[in-house]
Amino acid sequence: MAILLYRLGRLSFRRRGRVLALWLLLLALLGGGAAAFMGPTTSKFSIPGTESQKALDSLAREFPQAGGATGSIVVAAPEGTKLTPQAVAPVTAEASKVPGVLAAVDPFASKAVSQDGRYALVQVQFASGVDGITDSQREAFSKAGASVPDLRVEHGGEIMRGVPEVGSTEVIGVAVAALVLVLTFGSLVAAGMTLLNALVGVAAGMAGLFALSSTVELTSTAPILALMLGLAVGIDYALFITSRYRHYLSTGMDGEEAAGRAAGTAGSAVVFAGATVVIALAGLTVAGVPFLTVMGLAAAATVALAVLVSLTLLPAVLGFAGIRVLPRKDRTKDRAEGRANDRAEGGTEGDGATAPAGTGFAFRWGRIVARLRIPVLIIGVAGLGALTLPVQDMRLALPDASTEAVGSPNREAYDLTTEGFGEGFNGRLVAVVSGDTPEATGAAAKETATLIMGTDGVLAVAPPQMNEKGTTALLAVIPETGPTDATTEDTVQAIRDRVKGVDGAAIALTGATAVGIDVSEKLAGALPVYLLLVVGLSFLLLMLVFRSVLVPLKAALGFLLTIGATFGITVAIYQEGHLASLVGLDTPGPLVSFLPILLIGILFGLAMDYEVFLVSRMREDFVHGADARESVISGVGHNGRVVTAAAVIMTAVFGGFVFMPDPIIKSIGFALAIGVLIDAFVVRMALVPAVMHLLGRAAWWLPRPVDRILPDLDIEGERLQREIPVQREPAELVKT
Repeated sequence: MAILLYRLGRLSFRRRGRVLALWLLLLALLGGGAAAFMGPTTSKFSIPGTESQKALDSLAREFPQAGGATGSIVVAAPEGTKLTPQAVAPVTAEASKVPGVLAAVDPFASKAVSQDGRYALVQVQFASGVDGITDSQREAFSKAGASVPDLRVEHGGEIMRGVPEVGSTEVIGVAVAALVLVLTFGSLVAAGMTLLNALVGVAAGMAGLFALSSTVELTSTAPILALMLGLAVGIDYALFITSRYRHYLSTGMDGEEAAGRAAGTAGSAVVFAGATVVIALAGLTVAGVPFLTVMGLAAAATVALAVLVSLTLLPAVLGFAGIRVLPRKDRTKDRAEGRANDRAEGGTEGDGATAPAGTGFAFRWGRIVARLRIPVLIIGVAGLGALTLPVQDMRLALPDASTEAVGSPNREAYDLTTEGFGEGFNGRLVAVVSGDTPEATGAAAKETATLIMGTDGVLAVAPPQMNEKGTTALLAVIPETGPTDATTEDTVQAIRDRVKGVDGAAIALTGATAVGIDVSEKLAGALPVYLLLVVGLSFLLLMLVFRSVLVPLKAALGFLLTIGATFGITVAIYQEGHLASLVGLDTPGPLVSFLPILLIGILFGLAMDYEVFLVSRMREDFVHGADARESVISGVGHNGRVVTAAAVIMTAVFGGFVFMPDPIIKSIGFALAIGVLIDAFVVRMALVPAVMHLLGRAAWWLPRPVDRILPDLDIEGERLQREIPVQREPAELVKT
């Protein structure tokens, strides 16, 4: 692999004009495709095959007028007064005139008036599903009742759910990343080039994603997740290759050779690191959840493009940048001193092949960990274990209006409904009774209503609504508790158990609350399988790369510590509300149901990034003859700065999404940011070198039969160094 990437890096550097032109052409084509074929995103989170989804599909066929999107208008009279039919009638009339509305139900006719007479609920039924609601329809709905004086009118329901959009908060993360790059490289050119390289990859990925959005159903969070991840890894990969390129320049290599060597060594690590992210994200398909599959594949495609950009466009841009990628003070000094130092040390590449002592904080840190390896290991494992404790109380649910930003229309309607009627009215359930004849359906609906009303946790059951054929009946069920309350989940299961014995009809429970419960159960069941898959995959891949048994075992255990601590902190803040104000969280609640499985997939890939970047250098020095323990110090010393800079950049990018109003994106951004910090600074920079020092040469042990079977990927560039030795004749540092 190293030799292939070496040749690709040299070719891209030499033909930089053509490579740049090809990428610009690809961007233009993808941008045109996005503009021409861009389709809407969806806010639906459903799983085919679940009881709730089967019921919704049945409604679409048998009761289409009840299968569209719904909205609710909450009307409240001033304190101390009561609503009258005449006062509420204009609200109902205006709602019924909204384009696409089939019916707006008078609350006095449906008895949707609070006991004190101060509050009323106007239920509004649309003809199309929530994804078919246009902005103009939503705006018209939000204005219904605005002309009525002296009444408070709030608009909510599924059609008022906000769609997350990229805003100004993400720019903060990019700005921090740019600052870290400048401090790391000491060169504005190198920093700007690295950032530009990542932005090109993200732009290509996002354009391609939106070009496919008319044929593939994208959830509203999928593009933002792809943007978040593509930007973070794109900067990281470019940072790693550019750092190695600058090092090779400082040893006296000319630009083309340095680009080739950087692509062959650091680029090999980038390919493997990117492959682990892609595989982990694509592996989300094992959950059998369509919206999660699309999210994973969308993010995986963006990461794959980031790798491709780093291996082709980056060497080309390095050629255009020339010697300006080095700090100004090093542009002449390194050229003279680099060759002299390289000859004096006897290295063949001047890249630490002999594991020189080295100076700087990273080397000092490596020696500190070497001396205090046992205390570091004990404190690190105990600390992360303690942070994992809140996981035992973790609850999962799909988000509802109760977790939306205070002041948003949906949140105002939710709170007003809770104030007037109780939380259960925000978590309505629908029992769908389907029979062969109107008589059988009617009898079954009556029996079902009686059984449901006798279930603990049920507040009320509305009279059945029949379709035109009389073969399908709908029963609106009001639970006593809110949509994401654990008691509501128990109520749903109890209802399903009680109605199983009804004869003459098929009965299914659905509604947004039931869908959320079914999705959460499905994902919770898939979580252990996916975790086992990811941990097993990490072991096999790292054994293939590092030709070791203990290194991948250590990496897998470290990943489990990262995941546990990340979940624990996220539960403590987002579910239990500790320090919630620091992240702009208005209302704590259960974690979004797909967060754990998504977090495992993404953090697995990122953890393997840092593992490969750090341990590949240790392996590289070890196979080139360095002592096992000195190679650990060398790996930390040479790549520690890059790993920590990459972690700070990635944390900044993810952290920029924490301040978005959407609770889903907010929690994903926070969990990824804290996960990266824990994995990079605690697990990889402390626990990994501590364990490697304890293991010594045994870290690189591999049974002979396994050694013969495994292919040699040459991640550390040993074959490259042996078969294509560096030419030491005087050469121009960078040809421009």
